Amino acid sequence: MPLCLCAFVPFLSDLCERPFQIKSVKARITLATRKSPLALAQTDLVAAALRDRDPEVDVRRLRLTTTGDKRQAWSLQEKGGKGLFTKELEIALMDGRADLAVHSAKDLPTKMQPGLAIAGYLPRESAADVLIKRKEIDRIEKLATGSPRRRAQAKRFLPEVRDCEIRGNVETRLNAIVRGLADATILAQAGLTRLGIRSWEGLEFEALGLNQMIPAVGQGAIALQCREEEAEKFRKLSHPETETAVSIEREFLSLVGGGCQSAFAAHFRDGKLYAYHETAGRFTLTFNSLDRDFIRNAIQISLRRDGTKAQRHKGTK
Repeated sequence: MPLCLCAFVPFLSDLCERPFQIKSVKARITLATRKSPLALAQTDLVAAALRDRDPEVDVRRLRLTTTGDKRQAWSLQEKGGKGLFTKELEIALMDGRADLAVHSAKDLPTKMQPGLAIAGYLPRESAADVLIKRKEIDRIEKLATGSPRRRAQAKRFLPEVRDCEIRGNVETRLNAIVRGLADATILAQAGLTRLGIRSWEGLEFEALGLNQMIPAVGQGAIALQCREEEAEKFRKLSHPETETAVSIEREFLSLVGGGCQSAFAAHFRDGKLYAYHETAGRFTLTFNSLDRDFIRNAIQISLRRDGTKAQRHKGTK
């Protein structure tokens, strides 16, 4: 018996008039981040960079509390601090809960966890430090900072100052100075800028130059960490100049083996590495080549030479 298509004609006609709509599957990227306002602001910058490259990407945030966040009573100078603000984010990468971990580059430990890599860095914000003091004081007698780097270098322009520990997010620290915990503190300009803080009631802000305070390794840069096999996937997010500068600074870090208990600093800009080490003191290196072996050798020579000079100087006092 011949098949009658009459009953199907309206359906077929309607189908031809309506084209197939195939829903595209959006790429989903999960960003591991700390919960502090600054960490979330930096994660928003990474999300924006991802959306610039792919407007359809589905970016999600995985907010985590790190050991450093939990142990607010710890002195980072006594307990050490490297890894305290990164470990939980790295675990999220390794167990697949996150695709990228967003770090302040200065928080990264010297050695990377096996299986993880730095995919790159967003364009660097100002790496400068800012001296923040109460308006009514004539002289800074007490400085609140848990950073050996800042304490050691501040002695150069505040030789009589006493120091004390301070912890917490940016707003917490600013309010602590207003309440009188100390006369002043020192914070990173990048953090203030990303939080939109240009002033604070009762406080004065004074930017510190390189001649006063050399920044921490990686200060002002946002690092993007991922699983090693996916590094190439996120490489296009990296800012070449920032990547070069931070890589050179981290070369210095690997040679001094520093942590939160050591006073050291390094900042690369315009072909020069400005460095500070508690033994070698301050020194500046100009590089005609960005070859990594050349740079590493030059840093080693300066650390040995200036360290020896410093020890001799101490011995004559």
